[in-house]
Amino acid sequence: MKRLTFFFVLLFTATALSAQKDLPAFGKVDKADLEMKECDFDEKAEAMILLDEADLSFIPSSGMEMRRRVRIKILSDKGMDWANVHLSYRSEAAAQNISSIDAQTYNLDPAGNIIVTKVEKKLIYEKKLNKKFTEKVFTFPEVKVGSVIEYKFKHTGIGLIDWYFQRSIPVRYSRFITDFPHEIETHTTPRCSRNYEQKTDEKSTRTVKTYSMSNVPGFRDEPFILNEDFYRDHLETKVTAFNINGRRTNRVVNWVQVIKYLMEDEDFGVQIKKNIPRTAELDEKLKGITAPYEKMKTIYKYVQDNMEWNKYEGIWALDGVKAAWKDKKGTVGEINLILVNLLKDAGLDAFPVLVSTHDNGIVNASDAGTYDYPGFYQFNKVMAYVKIDNKVYVLDASQKETPPHLIPADILLTEGLVIEKIETFNWGWRQLWHDDLRARNVIQVIGMIDESGKMEGEVNINSFDYARLMRLPAVKEGKEKYIEKYATGAMPGLTVDEVAFENVESDSLPLIQKVKFKLPLNASGDYRYFSNNILTGLEKNPFVADSRFSDVFFGFKQQYTILSNFTLPDGYELEGLPKNIRMIMSDTSISIARSSQQSGNVVMSRIQLDFKKPIYQSSQYEELHEFYKQLFDMLNEQYVLRKKK
Repeated sequence: MKRLTFFFVLLFTATALSAQKDLPAFGKVDKADLEMKECDFDEKAEAMILLDEADLSFIPSSGMEMRRRVRIKILSDKGMDWANVHLSYRSEAAAQNISSIDAQTYNLDPAGNIIVTKVEKKLIYEKKLNKKFTEKVFTFPEVKVGSVIEYKFKHTGIGLIDWYFQRSIPVRYSRFITDFPHEIETHTTPRCSRNYEQKTDEKSTRTVKTYSMSNVPGFRDEPFILNEDFYRDHLETKVTAFNINGRRTNRVVNWVQVIKYLMEDEDFGVQIKKNIPRTAELDEKLKGITAPYEKMKTIYKYVQDNMEWNKYEGIWALDGVKAAWKDKKGTVGEINLILVNLLKDAGLDAFPVLVSTHDNGIVNASDAGTYDYPGFYQFNKVMAYVKIDNKVYVLDASQKETPPHLIPADILLTEGLVIEKIETFNWGWRQLWHDDLRARNVIQVIGMIDESGKMEGEVNINSFDYARLMRLPAVKEGKEKYIEKYATGAMPGLTVDEVAFENVESDSLPLIQKVKFKLPLNASGDYRYFSNNILTGLEKNPFVADSRFSDVFFGFKQQYTILSNFTLPDGYELEGLPKNIRMIMSDTSISIARSSQQSGNVVMSRIQLDFKKPIYQSSQYEELHEFYKQLFDMLNEQYVLRKKK
């Protein structure tokens, strides 16, 4: 991809700003900060950002330049991870650079004196990430609980950036300043739930804007969150126009212009038009196949099996699709553009689709407007979009386990930009979702209880579709990893005698997991207690917090069927069966039904749990929280065994 000019970088990148106050100079640390034991506005924090400041300026002679300083207090052993710093920049064609790094650690000695330990320049090294990006890496010396660490650097050629007031740890003070000549017009969009300070200084030839925020609690990792950055307090700034020689030029583009640029880029559009030669092996596999779906499945499987992902994401074919095809190794962009080429060559309706994965962020799909601006920088992957008989398939051949009938889990319910006719730049937004997508588990529990109060039995779990994909990595890591994650880690006190798997390599069949276990029952005098909830995957309620900031994102519909069969020991009797019951959310999106019966000394139960929605807004959390409390009370309701008199 060609080096972008300064104005083009501004056009396709995003930023934020931060209010003036006197800040301590680099190296001047307050002794009280070194003596601090915890954050006074976020007591559970493992570390705290004391200061995060940056000054982004346009320098007429050299372009954009940012000077940034960060100061962090280490509050626990876990917080020491913040002493490992990675600063990435775009190194392709010397577009950007990071320099003037200065870093040091502050500690108190036994006499209460401040000891400064500098990071030696020779210990700051460069690590090339890929063709386009490099990072500067260093680790602070002499770091321990109680230390304060501080670093500063200069980033040139940067363009605009998104500025985040809120981080995963609390921030005591955050400030961002932009300093632009009047010729550059910007628009800032706040994405903040808290108050911030704003100041604008109009000088003779320049506009200086300052935004700041204080005492920002860390953003806690709420379970089932779509994207943390989407919910963190931040600001986005776009360049909207340039005024040159008295003439105003609008610099806001539309998606058609973005696509035109991409399709002319040598690392994207040019690569789609390359002729990828089919191998003799692939020709042999395709021989005699006429059904479009089987063709697609065969080509997809072949690329999955024969291309190795080099762990670099992005939409670009950095070394070219032909080189990657020859080496059998490449980026996500190279692998999936190869896939698109081969699918099109086989006569299928296949097109590239630009996507942003959940952890990368949510794309602003609207065309240029007051708040949202188009830009290819929003995407971190390209995949294959295939239409067969009015059904759509989305394929990512860098993911080895995802079958062709499932949309990759990391893009579910996102908007993808499909480029359908390359030559004319036709395009369209498509929601990446099918209404029948779900994670389904069928769990059968068989338990035999002896007179000593121990249960011995077997759990058979059939995991379908996304439930299969979720469990497969642990299965492939080995039995010990699976047992740790899904058995002993889920139920302390349970021991596993044996575990076996079936259909591990068959993505069209359910993943079968057979676990033989032993479990001592809770006891009190002549009473023994147990529940149906054994290795169901529902052992722990994820929604115990009274409030929630983010939406609940499951990603797909879910279904659990729990069938249990318990044989009671001689000399014991059941003190009543749990009631048959059905509960349902007010919007009918979640339902659970339980029925139980007893025949002789055998107790049987069936629980059916259905989730008909993949996402719940934070405004629904109060009801969801209460429903989950009742749901887990039902799942964990105890059967009571009493010794016969």
